Amino acid sequence: MTTPGIGADQEGRKKGGGSSAAFRRFSDGATNVAIKEPGRFFALCLDTGRAMFQRPFQWREFIQQSWFIVSVTVVPTMLVAIPFGGILSLQVGGLIRQLGAQSFTGATAVVAIVREASPLVTSLLVAGAAGSAMCADIGSRKIREEIDAMEVLGINPLHRLVVPRMLACAFIALFLNGLVSVVGLVGGYVFNVVLQDGTPGAYLASFNAIAQLPDLLQAEIKAFVFGITAGLVAAYKGLNAKGGPKGVGDAVNQTVVITFMLLFLENFVISALYFQFVPSKGM
Repeated sequence: MTTPGIGADQEGRKKGGGSSAAFRRFSDGATNVAIKEPGRFFALCLDTGRAMFQRPFQWREFIQQSWFIVSVTVVPTMLVAIPFGGILSLQVGGLIRQLGAQSFTGATAVVAIVREASPLVTSLLVAGAAGSAMCADIGSRKIREEIDAMEVLGINPLHRLVVPRMLACAFIALFLNGLVSVVGLVGGYVFNVVLQDGTPGAYLASFNAIAQLPDLLQAEIKAFVFGITAGLVAAYKGLNAKGGPKGVGDAVNQTVVITFMLLFLENFVISALYFQFVPSKGM
């Protein structure tokens, strides 16, 4: 028979052990998110960069993935770009009308769409549509142990699967960015002229009042970097999928969320560097 004092002491030790175990689990999870996962992703980026220069290049895989990305992103990109350009035109046009500068509606629409809207819309669609599909494909290969079989046969999965997909994302993002810019400007023109009674000549004549060629180059650089990021994140999550079909689904969800966060961070950094090194065009 145990005394009340000894029983209370054992119960206290059990409670203390439970709290310490919970703290260890929390600290291990925080360490994994803050240090281990970024380190593994950075190592994958370095290995993928090295695999880019291995020969032969997988042209067949690159063309197939490029066509797949085009097939799943072109129509949604156009459908998103039209209302996006229209919303920007309505909001900016109303503000400029209050300031008494209606003649610069086209200039502000060009700056807003070309500089910021088009690369962001392109990257979000590439990450949401193409990136999730690539993660599901690579993750299913990982679950079926095809990746392990390739490594046993001496085939580098990064060179065979990741590099063509990453470059396909970056390559197609360049063209989708131009498509979004054109469709967005056309949509902004229609909304400004039809709904806001704007002057077509003033809208077109003010295109180059504020915008300049480096704006388009910056947007293309953004789209290229965003495409590489989407491909790398999809490959990383796909190669580390575990737990069967549920693990693949979780990896796809994490791919979309992480890619969106990285894209907004990269967009801020590139825009800040652009405004530091490229002077704004005078009126």
